[in-house]
Amino acid sequence: MTGNNILLDTNIVIELFKGNSSVTASLEIYKSIYIPFVVLGELQLGAYRSSDPKKHIKQVNDFLNKCSVLNGDSVTANNYALIKTALLTKGKPIPENDIWIAAVAKQYDLDLITRDKHFSEIEGLSITYW
Repeated sequence: MTGNNILLDTNIVIELFKGNSSVTASLEIYKSIYIPFVVLGELQLGAYRSSDPKKHIKQVNDFLNKCSVLNGDSVTANNYALIKTALLTKGKPIPENDIWIAAVAKQYDLDLITRDKHFSEIEGLSITYW
């Protein structure tokens, strides 16, 4: 899945939803856009907790027409365990959902697009910061 394919972190999708023109422009060059199942869950949580859940769920659902969701499986779980073990060993924990996001990125060999610097603690993860 390498090449013109990317995996978006939640914070990038939120910037897209806010109308951030630099994020919108940056996404136009990519052939395929993916999000992990965890990002979808975070987006749905944010929508349901918002002041206008109906509007924001529609926004999430409309976005799903422009990307593909990658689900977890036994390979994802193994990647998660390896990543978390390495982070705990070096005393550098990061948020749990971000470990799952990294596990999906590694599984599918995708560049993770994010604004979270703590992903740099994960060895072998391809990251682009927007």
